[in-house]
Amino acid sequence: MTLTKRIIPCLDVANGRVVKGLNFKSIKDAGDPVLLAEKYSREGADELVFLDITASEENREIIKSLVSKVAKVINIPFTVGGVKTLQHARDILLSGADKVAINTGAVKNPQIITELMELFGRQCIVVAIDVKRNYNIIDQKNVFTNNGKKFWFEVFIYGGKKETGIDAIDWAKKIESLGAGEILLTSIDMDGTKDGYDIDLTKEIVNSVRIPIVASGGCGKPEDMIDVFKNTDVEAALAASIFHYETHSVNRVKKIIKENGIPVRI
Repeated sequence: MTLTKRIIPCLDVANGRVVKGLNFKSIKDAGDPVLLAEKYSREGADELVFLDITASEENREIIKSLVSKVAKVINIPFTVGGVKTLQHARDILLSGADKVAINTGAVKNPQIITELMELFGRQCIVVAIDVKRNYNIIDQKNVFTNNGKKFWFEVFIYGGKKETGIDAIDWAKKIESLGAGEILLTSIDMDGTKDGYDIDLTKEIVNSVRIPIVASGGCGKPEDMIDVFKNTDVEAALAASIFHYETHSVNRVKKIIKENGIPVRI
């Protein structure tokens, strides 16, 4: 049986509003999270991802109430990111989310991945990895070349603001062994550019682990999703701008993808 590929709109939320940026900067408003969530659910999205990109403690109650409001208007699986602690994960799941995503918290305390998995089940735990190409080679073992330039893939935390020195391929293998059920992989280089996904990055990570990967960062048109599905074994493609600014509806995107021989749920 061929598994259908998932199309996932992403809601980056700051201070209760959906926002969109370029390379994790230049943030601008994109609308109301509850209205957008309801719209995408109605249009045939397979899942929704809701990322608390400011993730500061004063926004916690806003986030819980927003999660609860979103959960009431959709009938598809719903992942909430920006999780830092076991208690926060519990609160988010009790508010109506189906999965929680953790990024900075996992890098700072990898053991939390196992603790989350043991408490809530592997299928519930998404580890988000934000990645940027680093052209400064010291003693990295996973080195690639593009246009004659050598680089490696580095993990970033704090919403793409801080480098970690961690190799993304090694980190993907580690989080799989610790109990992650899925990886949300975002290319900071491609984020918001609308120039397509980072195929090289996606391919390398997909080939390094056995858990599902969601490709993120750079989608500007349906052809970008077709490209990532045809050139990598990624299981899902996530996008924001293409949907928020009504360039394309979810169903329209899915029809184009299906016409190109890629199995999706219409």
